[in-house]
Amino acid sequence: MKRIDFQPVLFDTLKNYSKEKFFTDLMAGIIVGIVALPLAIAFGIASGVSPEQGLITAIIAGFIVSFLGGSNVQIGGPTGAFIVIVYGIIQQFGIEGLAIATVMAGIMLVLMGVFKLGTIIRFIPYPIVVGFTSGIALTIFTTQIKDLFGLTMDKVPADFISKWIAYFHSFDTTNWIALGVGIGSILLIIVTPRFSKKIPGSLIAIIVMTVISYLLRHHLNITGLETIGDRFEINASLPTPNGLAFNIETINQLLPAAFTIAILGAIESLLSATVADGVTGHKHNSNTELIAQGAANIVVPFFGGIPATGAIARTMTNINNGGKTPVAGLIHAVVLLLILLFLGPLTKHIPMACLAGVLVIVSYNMSEWRTFKSLMKNSRSDVAVLLTTFLLTVIFDLTIAIEIGLLLALVLFMKRMSEVTHITVAKDQLDLSNEGEIYHEEEKLIVPQGVEVYEIDGPFFFGVANKFDECMKTIGDKPRIRIIRMRKVPFMDTTGLHNLESLYRLSTKEKIQVILSGVNEQVRATLVKSSFARTIGEENICSNIHEALKRAEVCLKS
Repeated sequence: MKRIDFQPVLFDTLKNYSKEKFFTDLMAGIIVGIVALPLAIAFGIASGVSPEQGLITAIIAGFIVSFLGGSNVQIGGPTGAFIVIVYGIIQQFGIEGLAIATVMAGIMLVLMGVFKLGTIIRFIPYPIVVGFTSGIALTIFTTQIKDLFGLTMDKVPADFISKWIAYFHSFDTTNWIALGVGIGSILLIIVTPRFSKKIPGSLIAIIVMTVISYLLRHHLNITGLETIGDRFEINASLPTPNGLAFNIETINQLLPAAFTIAILGAIESLLSATVADGVTGHKHNSNTELIAQGAANIVVPFFGGIPATGAIARTMTNINNGGKTPVAGLIHAVVLLLILLFLGPLTKHIPMACLAGVLVIVSYNMSEWRTFKSLMKNSRSDVAVLLTTFLLTVIFDLTIAIEIGLLLALVLFMKRMSEVTHITVAKDQLDLSNEGEIYHEEEKLIVPQGVEVYEIDGPFFFGVANKFDECMKTIGDKPRIRIIRMRKVPFMDTTGLHNLESLYRLSTKEKIQVILSGVNEQVRATLVKSSFARTIGEENICSNIHEALKRAEVCLKS
C-alpha cells in the first residue's frame, strides 16, 4: 500500500526557523487577524448563526489549517462561498444538522487527501468554478438587501425570485439612516486603499459606523438602526465541545449537503493555495491541504462552528504583509481569540447595515464579472456549462448546481475526447513519411492483399469504443487479417477492452486473424491483467507496424 501523502509544512519550516521570520510572521498574523475579524462576524451572521460562531470558526479552523496544512501561507476560516449552502442547511435541518453535515464533509475531505485526489480536484473546469462563484456572489448580495435598506419584513423568503418580489413590496419601509450607514460603509471600503494598504477598509468602516451608530442611538435618541446586539446575544468566551447525534437516517438526508460542502471546500482551498503559489513561488501539497481542511471541518462543529476553507482574500493579505510560514496563520488565530475574549462585547454595537455593506463588497469581489463576461465569448459548450451552473446556483440550490455542473462537464469532456480520437483504415499501403514509430528508410509500406490496417489515434475508452465498431461496418469485403495499430493509444479503459474482445470474438467467428501493433506498456499491462493477451496470443501483440506486417505475412501463408 502506498504511503499517505501527509506532510504538514509547519514541521518542516520550524527546523530552520529564525527570529527574523518570526517577526515578519508576527506582523502578518496580527494584520490578517484584524482583517479576518469583520469578515468572520459578517459571514457568521449571513450564514444564519451568531457572530461569535463565525469568530470561533475562524479561530479553530484557522489554527488547524495552518498547523496541519500543506501550504506555507494559507489562511483558513469561514468564507462567503459557504453562506448560501450553510443558510439553506440551517433552514432545513437546524444547527445540529449543519454540524453533522460539516463533520461528514470533513471526513470526505480527509479521504480525498488520503486517496490523493488533490491534483484531480484542481482540474475541475474553470467555467464551473466561475459559474459557482458568480452565482454565490449574486445570492449573497440578494441576502443583504433587507439589512442594507433596513426593510421591515416579517420573514424573508428562501428562494431568489421570491426574495426580490418580497423586497419590491417592502421598499416603501426603507430606513434611510440604515441605508446611509450601508452606503457609507461601502464608500469607506472603496476609498480606504487609496490612503492605507495595511488597514482593511472593512475594519475602518465597522469602527466608524459603529461610533456613528452609538452616537445616534445614545446621544441623539434616534431609534430604528438595528445592531448586532439587537439580534444576537454575544458570549465572549470559547464554548465547551458538544456531542452530535449521528444515525443512518440523518446521514442519508445530509449526504448531498455534505458532499456539496466537501467539493466546494476542496475547490476553494486548493484554488486559494494555487493562487498563493503563483505569488510566493512555493508549491503547496494539495493532498496534505485537503487532509488539513478535513480535520478543521471535523473539529469545528463540536464547538458550534460552521464550514471553513482556505480564504483567498486573507491568504493574499498574509502574503502582502510578509507572512512566510504557517506560523503567521497560527498567530492570526490567536489574535482573533484575544479579540473574542476581551473585545467581544463591543461587537454588539456594530450596525447590521454596516455588515451588509461589507458583504456587498465581498459579493462584488467574488462575482468575477469581468471573467464571466470574457468566458461568454468562448465555445458554446463552455458557455452552456457557465450559464447552467450560474443559473442553478442562483435560482435553485448550490447542491443541485454542483451535481449537474459536474455531470455536464463530464459529458462535455467525453464528447471532446471522442472528437479528438480518430480511426482510419488502410488497405493497400501505409504512408510513413510523418511517423516516428521506429527508424525506417522507406516512406510507404505495402499492405499485403487480404490485410486491413486500422489505426486508433487517441484514448480507447468508453466514449470512443463504439466509433471503432461504426468504422468496421463501413468496410465492404472481409479481410483475412486485421491489424489494429495502437501506437497513439495512451490508455484503454474497461469498455474499450470489452469492445476489443468483442471484435476479436466476431473476427474469430468469421475466420479473421487480429494482430495488435504498437501497444505501449500501459495498454499491454491492461491486456495482460484481463487475460486478453493470452487469448489473442503474445505473438499477435507486436511492438511496431513492421513486426505486425511480418506476422501478417506468416499468417497468410499458414
